[in-house]
Formats: sequence, C-alpha cells, structure tokens
Amino acid sequence: MNSAKLIIVSAPSGAGKTTLVKYLLENLDSIEFSVSCATRSPRPNEIDGKDYYFISEKEFRERADNQEFAEFEEVYAGSFYGTLKSEIQRIWDKGKSVIFDIDVIGGINLKKIYPENSLSIFIMPPSVQELENRLRNRNTESEEKVQMRIDKAEKELVLAPEFDTIIVNKDLEISQKEILELVKNFIN
Repeated sequence: MNSAKLIIVSAPSGAGKTTLVKYLLENLDSIEFSVSCATRSPRPNEIDGKDYYFISEKEFRERADNQEFAEFEEVYAGSFYGTLKSEIQRIWDKGKSVIFDIDVIGGINLKKIYPENSLSIFIMPPSVQELENRLRNRNTESEEKVQMRIDKAEKELVLAPEFDTIIVNKDLEISQKEILELVKNFIN
C-alpha cells in the first residue's frame, strides 16, 4: 500500500471543494481526511474534531510558536487555519494517504513542504458570478462575509496555475469522475 502521500484539494470558497472531497472519501478507503485547526466558530452542522478542531486564537498562537503546524495562515482577519504535523502523521501511521480540503494559500504551502509526495488539485468555479450565486444560496453568512469571500476568490483564481491540475467544477458529476480518476492514479 502506498503511504506518505497527500492529496491537496483547494479552491475559492463556494467552488465545490468540500463536496468533491466528501465524494472521494466515500469512494476510496485508502484516504483519510486531515482535520485542520480553526479559530472561527463552527457553522451549523459542523462538528469539532470531524470538520475542524475549533480552538481559541490563544491556543492556536501557542501551537504555532511550538512549531506544531505543517502550515497555517490568517485566512481572514482574526480567523486562523492550520494543519497539524501530528494530524498528517496520524493518518500516515494508519497506512493511508492524507486528503486536505484547504484554502488556496494553504494548499500552495503544503505543496512546497511535500513536493514529491503530493498531488495538488485546484477546483475552479465556472465563473465568479456562479461562485457568488453558490455562496448566496448557502444562506450561512452575512452580506459582508459573502462579499469578503468573493473578493478573496478573485485573488485566489489567479493562483490556479500553481497547482498540479485544475478541475473546472461546472458539472458536479463530471468533476466527481475526473477527480476520482486523478486521485486513484496518484495513490496507486
């Protein structure tokens, strides 16, 4: 069994990366989700320890000072996200490949740290307008937060070429088949 592999799935918020990562997890037993740390509050239906490890900014900073993160960043003002080195090792110790649902800068940073044993996939929305529609249809955030995510997405889209491959998520079924084939070929 292949070990010490990472599958990095990144995209602007609303492009469909979480949906595609969940699809991969349902269809591949050889991968396991890396749970990131986050200082933001959980959204409805998010579970601590499953979706994120929700920790205080103080604890986050202490862990960063102790160099416990493989990568981390302040994604939005006061909202820190990071990947614990121990989380990656925990999954590798089980003989599985690690899959990440991670923001664009985090994905680029992970690829730089693990260039030889990682596959980085950028999920591209069909358009910024479609991305905006998806974010609004979620009904999970204020207008201000939606606009903040759209502004950030426009900056992230220009970073797509830094990833190993780009999937344009226009048709979910086609994107699912494409990402499953990519990941299977990478881990086998």
